Amino acid sequence: MDACVQTQTVLEVDQVGKSYATRKALDEVSLSVAAGEFVALLGPNGAGKTTLFQLASGLFVADTGRILIEGWDMRKDAVAALAGVGVVFQQPTLDLDLSVRANLRFHARLHGISRGRAASRIREELERLDLLDRGDEVCRALSGGIRRRVELARALLHEPRLLLMDEATVGLDPASRRGLVDYVHGLCATRELGVLWATHLVDEAERASRVVVLHRGRLLCQGPPQALLEQTGEASLADAFLKLTWEPAGPREEHS
Repeated sequence: MDACVQTQTVLEVDQVGKSYATRKALDEVSLSVAAGEFVALLGPNGAGKTTLFQLASGLFVADTGRILIEGWDMRKDAVAALAGVGVVFQQPTLDLDLSVRANLRFHARLHGISRGRAASRIREELERLDLLDRGDEVCRALSGGIRRRVELARALLHEPRLLLMDEATVGLDPASRRGLVDYVHGLCATRELGVLWATHLVDEAERASRVVVLHRGRLLCQGPPQALLEQTGEASLADAFLKLTWEPAGPREEHS
């Protein structure tokens, strides 16, 4: 049997639509992420990427369609679905007045992780991210790159099967950005973690298993990077992305 057939789907977005008043933020979007797969959700600012992440992380409910996480329907079984999701949002969400460990302990309590298990998991994730010696530091004193690594450690603490990364490298220096991308690719390989990585930076999508191009709330195409090159007739993913999302200058409707 083909190995791909046996691979578990950890996220399924099926014909999802979301509107705010008369503005359609997502228009019948469908995509999936399998265990061990790095899927890049590539779109310009305002394409609808953040709206999709808000729906997949339970902050809002889709108007139409459905979102399944490890088979759990977000509309019917949100608690069970969210138990399998780790999220790093575009906007920082650490309590800057707490230490690294205090932030992680708070997250562990939210997920019902026992104190002993939490201490063990916090140590494991901090050690993997080379942050073990920073655990007692107050987050306000950390650099942007270190804070992002702490947020990633927090997102992984409850051992999710799906990791959502929403423009997680915004504001990071090139070395920190590359290090974060490399680390998450490693998670796919070593932990069979499914990753949906939202970005407007083409270079972050070049090593993805699949690239999903989203523009003005609509899914334009999806497939391995090479397939996008063949579809557009372009020699680089950057040129393919520009060709797919190009539009004449003029007023445009913003999407989140």
